[in-house]
Amino acid sequence: MNVLLLGSGGREHALAWKLAQSPGMGRFYALPGNPGIGDLAELVEGIPLSAHDTLVRWCKDNAIDLVVVGPEAPLVAGLVDRLAEAGIAAFGPDAAAARLEGSKLFTKELCRANGIPTAAFARFTKPEAAWAYVTTEGAPIVIKADGLMAGKGVVVAQTVEEAVAAIDQVFAGGGQEVLVEEFMEGEEASLFCLVDGETVVPFGSAQDHKRAFDGDLGPNTGGMGAYSPAPILTPELERQAIEEIVIPTAKAMVAAGTPYRGVLYAGLMLTSAGPKLVEYNCRFGDPECQVLMPRFKGNLLETLAAVAHGRLAEVSVSWSDEAAITVAYASRGYPGAHQTGSEIRGVEAAAALEGVLVFQAGTKKIGARLLSNGGRVLNVTAVGATLKEARDRAYAAAALIDWPDGFYRHDIGWRALG
Repeated sequence: MNVLLLGSGGREHALAWKLAQSPGMGRFYALPGNPGIGDLAELVEGIPLSAHDTLVRWCKDNAIDLVVVGPEAPLVAGLVDRLAEAGIAAFGPDAAAARLEGSKLFTKELCRANGIPTAAFARFTKPEAAWAYVTTEGAPIVIKADGLMAGKGVVVAQTVEEAVAAIDQVFAGGGQEVLVEEFMEGEEASLFCLVDGETVVPFGSAQDHKRAFDGDLGPNTGGMGAYSPAPILTPELERQAIEEIVIPTAKAMVAAGTPYRGVLYAGLMLTSAGPKLVEYNCRFGDPECQVLMPRFKGNLLETLAAVAHGRLAEVSVSWSDEAAITVAYASRGYPGAHQTGSEIRGVEAAAALEGVLVFQAGTKKIGARLLSNGGRVLNVTAVGATLKEARDRAYAAAALIDWPDGFYRHDIGWRALG
């Protein structure tokens, strides 16, 4: 099979690393990719991910059998629809199904209509009505902007004043509607499932760390680290979440004439009343993918192609008993203003340690020099017989990387390890 992987981050490097090991791989391309992905696939330059017609023509010209879409924006924008019209298979949902991530309001209404456990909510098109609601309900309370917000469109307001400010920010930023949710008590975990219509296959669990600094302090980021499996998501809780949340969602999408096909990433809150849905994502998580891929034992190309062709029921999925952890090495100042272009040394030495992989996320190369080119720049990943062993390996590797302009958290995995 000739394969095109779309995306340029650490998630896509992890996917490329696993796909490249698959028997049956023909020509392997990535667009736009990054230097790490370039060691595994042929990089395609000059085509924006938003240029759907140009992408489709390129796929036809290069006899692409499968397109693997990494990021969410092309999915929500309908790239899979355009590929399907041209007879090109793709791993990822079409635009109608990708609304599960593209519109928080769509997902909340689907949950309400189908009795899927989630936080109580109200939606408002005028700030004044939203202000009145949060004043009545009190805090803590959750304010969400609709649409794609790269993991940063949520404010957990600890006071009514903070909630009012968050509502104002949504409307000032051009939002047409705001979602106000009850605050759910519990611990969060991520559950991944492959979905093909009504067929649902569990595909691993993880927990990530959104805050920038140690102790879960600082601003929300796209994720400063993750580990898998998530011990808090026991087999019983996973079964309950699949039966009460994921399968009813898959059935509701089929009943609406918009079947979901791809990976469905359920952000869960594990409350005293059982798992409840926080939100859905229509792609692998970043950095969760970086800890799923080292643990997955199967043929990733065969598995993703089976989903794309509606044959998920024919696939068996198996996992290593090892734990995996990843530590995001980010540019100082991230997620705010930060410099790019500084040199990074020692990546090869770090990756040479036992059980260690270094996935590149925001990098570029000039000659032999590896330079920073983003906010989250590297994902230092390790596997081990235990989560502690994986953590110790990851931090030993991170310490070998010479990048004065970078920083990372030193407590990834604290929930599971104490």
